Amino acid sequence: QVQFVESGGGLVQPGGSLRLSCAASGFSLDDYAVGWFRQAPGKEREEVSCVGHSDGSTLYADSVKGRFTVSRDNAKNTVYLQMNSLKPEDTAIYFCAADLMNSRCKVLPSTPGQTAYGYWGRGTQVTVSS
Repeated sequence: QVQFVESGGGLVQPGGSLRLSCAASGFSLDDYAVGWFRQAPGKEREEVSCVGHSDGSTLYADSVKGRFTVSRDNAKNTVYLQMNSLKPEDTAIYFCAADLMNSRCKVLPSTPGQTAYGYWGRGTQVTVSS
C-alpha cells in the first residue's frame, strides 16, 4: 500500500507544542522532498513547510515561520513537524505528501509547474484551544 500515515495530532492549549509524524508506507522516502499541508473548515489548503531529501533545505510559510520546524529521518522513512507556540489559528487537519518531481525544496508556496505532490495521507487533527 503506497501512502503516508500522519500521527501525533491532538488537543493542546495555546502556547503548547505538538510533534507530528509522517511515515511513508510502500515506497522509499529518501528520493523526495516532502511537504506539510493543513486545511481548516471553510479555508483553502495551505502549504506550511517543505524539507528536502538529503541536503537539509527547508521552507516555511510566513504563518508558521519561527514556530514550526520540519525534519526527516530517512532510515525510519519518516518526516516530522515540530510545532511550538501553537495558536488557535493553527487548528486544522495536517497532511503530508511527497513531491514526486523534486528531491529539494524550491519555493513555498509551490505551483503545479514547480511541484507534483502525491501519496497524500489521510491527515491528523490538531486542535489548539483553552
